[in-house]
Amino acid sequence: MTPIWIFPIYPLLIIGPHAAVLCKTLSPATSLDIIIGGFTLQGVGFLVAFMIYASFIYRLMTQKLPHPSARPGMFVSVGPSGFTVAGVLGMADAIARNVPQDFMSDGPLAALIFKVVANWTCLWIWGLAMWFFFVSVGAHWTCFASSSSSLARQDGHFAFGMTWFSFVFPNTALVTATFAVGKAFGSTAIQVVGCVMTGFLVVAWFVVFGMMVRAIGRKQILWPQKGEDRDEGGFKAPEKSERRHTLSKLTSNALESIRSNDR
Repeated sequence: MTPIWIFPIYPLLIIGPHAAVLCKTLSPATSLDIIIGGFTLQGVGFLVAFMIYASFIYRLMTQKLPHPSARPGMFVSVGPSGFTVAGVLGMADAIARNVPQDFMSDGPLAALIFKVVANWTCLWIWGLAMWFFFVSVGAHWTCFASSSSSLARQDGHFAFGMTWFSFVFPNTALVTATFAVGKAFGSTAIQVVGCVMTGFLVVAWFVVFGMMVRAIGRKQILWPQKGEDRDEGGFKAPEKSERRHTLSKLTSNALESIRSNDR
């Protein structure tokens, strides 16, 4: 079990950030509907992901870490918290200019309460995202240490797989959430941390992309019986006996065609 189980609910987790962007450009009446809908769906996505968090942590406590080839997927656990923070803080920042005066009896007061509660609640969730990030980084320490040995290179202990893109995509949510928290609390230090994380994220993307091109060149992925999905789709490598039979049949057919041409 890895956090990749969260993927089916990921479409709901990115609705909040989209709603935060849309509500800043549309009319107040439409924006309020988008904020309410975005907050609802974002909450559903985060709560479902939170239940999967429980299974993931239980697995870490009772079993070993995932196989090195699947371990990059641990970074997927960063995404739900990060996207939730970015979405909720974005909607909280925009709600004040989109609520009518009579909203919940007192529109400006309701918007202020929503913003204050959202800021402090998202600070907790941002801390949770940071915790999952450091847990995922720590889990990869042994992978990078062992991949430097000759035995690991021979066995492909930490060979490239498409799961390596989990080093990038979920962490974009953490970077976005870091900037949102820094803006919400007016913290220059947090925003500087976000800038540093952005630099590392860009470098990580180039490294992963380069490793993908290298893996394609070495026929480690996008090649028959290669990659982490080599056993999916009903594709199986032919047995040695089948290969010998096919080769002998092709040879006999070639000999027969030669003989027929001689005649």
